[in-house]
Amino acid sequence: MKLSEVVPWGRTLAEYEAMFRLSAEDMGKPILGCGDGPASFNAEMTALGHKVVSIDPVYQFSTEEIRSRIERTYDTIISQVKRNTDNYVWKNFPDADTLGQERMAAMEKFLADYETGKAQGRYIAQSVAELDLGDRKFDLGLCSHFLFLYSELFSLELHHQSIEKLLSVCQEVRIFPLLKLDCTPSPHLAPVMQKLADQGFDAAIETVDYEFQKGGNQMLRIRHK
Repeated sequence: MKLSEVVPWGRTLAEYEAMFRLSAEDMGKPILGCGDGPASFNAEMTALGHKVVSIDPVYQFSTEEIRSRIERTYDTIISQVKRNTDNYVWKNFPDADTLGQERMAAMEKFLADYETGKAQGRYIAQSVAELDLGDRKFDLGLCSHFLFLYSELFSLELHHQSIEKLLSVCQEVRIFPLLKLDCTPSPHLAPVMQKLADQGFDAAIETVDYEFQKGGNQMLRIRHK
């Protein structure tokens, strides 16, 4: 798969639980979702009484503007998935069309919650690399399908800067996946881990119970020592 920009693509609470190995204890903590886009994670967590703040530059736009962007990119994504079916594990979704239906259902949940959540301060228009939310305000930061995935578009320096910002506002950070869009390992992962080790952070790659990209069943877990 090749994309020229980050695209809006929504995932569910159940997927977040699997991607990030979220326990019941984790879900009860203040969570920062980074690059959540039109995921239904925030809406579903809020309905359960949990505290989540999501950041993404796309939140500068209105509901209808985000919906229009989703509609413009949907066919591009699904058509590329169909052309590269061997790159994916078809366990949770039998085919690309079902995948698309599930993604649209998640994004509709987000869109229905968006204006209310924005007014409540749950959706904030900020980029990961320019976070400004206060020191160690969140127990857990989750970065889904942005860092490492878009390694062709974003430099190693941006990865370093983004992770530094995340660690300034979160006690712990988890990043998923660690592969690029073409399902090959990100070249940024090794130097990122080396820098984190040099800075005294506890950084480890952990296997998770989620795999859609073949080989994409690992997350990076970073903690303050």
